Amino acid sequence: MTDEPETSPAADPAVSVVRPEDGELIALGATRMRVLEDGGTTGHRLGITESVIPPHTPGPPQHRHAEHDEGFYVLSGTIRFTVGTEEHDVTAGTLVMVPPGAPHTFANISDQPATMLTTFSPDRYVQYFRDLRDMSADGQTLSPQAHISVMRRYATEPASDFAER
Repeated sequence: MTDEPETSPAADPAVSVVRPEDGELIALGATRMRVLEDGGTTGHRLGITESVIPPHTPGPPQHRHAEHDEGFYVLSGTIRFTVGTEEHDVTAGTLVMVPPGAPHTFANISDQPATMLTTFSPDRYVQYFRDLRDMSADGQTLSPQAHISVMRRYATEPASDFAER
């Protein structure tokens, strides 16, 4: 017998298990997003979403994040990432990491749906998608200007030096 205090299993951090039928669903136009981790399990260090992007779906205006890293892992299909003036058509198994300050956007320009996993570190950009969903539910059009207005709430600015030409 020892005099050491017993460790209670209840003191262990919670583990999150998100099954295929679980997660918060967010519809943004024809794009379907599933929030797999909103930061609640990770102390807000990490957010993760899964997005299914229909064929010929444009992405947001090219932009820069000031306060978070963003990672995109393509699970299926082809996604075009535009980084400044460079275009990268990437397929399943490709990871694109975007550090703060890097201009970027993405789109599905193909004839097939595409699915990607996106990480946000820290997590707070997950709320950006909730805000867009709420705007759409209120009948507002998700125009490029609407995206920019919401982006600014999350330390994100349009990459005006790479504006649409």
